[in-house]
Amino acid sequence: MSVVAPPEALPAVADRAGFAAASGATAAQMADLDRYLLRLTEANAVMNLVGPSALADFWSRHAWDSAQLAAVAPDALTWADLGTGAGLPGVILAILGKGRPGFHIDLVDSLAKRCRFLTGVVEELGLPARVHNARAEALALKVEVVCARACAPLHRLLGFAEPYLRRGATGLFLKGQDVASELEEATRYWDFDADILPSQSDVRGRIVRVRRLGRVRKT
Repeated sequence: MSVVAPPEALPAVADRAGFAAASGATAAQMADLDRYLLRLTEANAVMNLVGPSALADFWSRHAWDSAQLAAVAPDALTWADLGTGAGLPGVILAILGKGRPGFHIDLVDSLAKRCRFLTGVVEELGLPARVHNARAEALALKVEVVCARACAPLHRLLGFAEPYLRRGATGLFLKGQDVASELEEATRYWDFDADILPSQSDVRGRIVRVRRLGRVRKT
């Protein structure tokens, strides 16, 4: 595994204006993000999709944390977001990819009520996305990038992502400050190549980029 050096300075994203400046989102994309935030706020009152306190920091903690993945794989057109939950990072990426020829993202979640919420968002905003009410490991979609955020510890997440990685996808997994211990645990079960990239949204965060995955052979 290798660690990629952090950037000289992290973009200052504290609010909506900061996100727009850092991400380069268009006025139309910002309007879609506003509508998504409204729907998320309404649904969160009855479904607890994200922590209420975290929702107050939507632009930095959720939107920018998700959007940074687009810059890590700028040429990728087909994505799958595993355990997408409220649609993070998948809905953010779909909004930023809307109108881009060939762009598509599959939103995968096993909970039906979350999928109903996501389907409503996708339809209302006309996003280039499809919602799958299924367990991630039960699908074997052919995509360029498989991603996840706050889904599971890395050793379990790699199991969910294995069918996608075996079909040629690159894994981009948003992780927090415990990434070192998660990586160590994952090596007990998996043989993989990974780069550890700095997060653009939190100095404590990391992005684990996985390009090869195999199971550890037991002796």
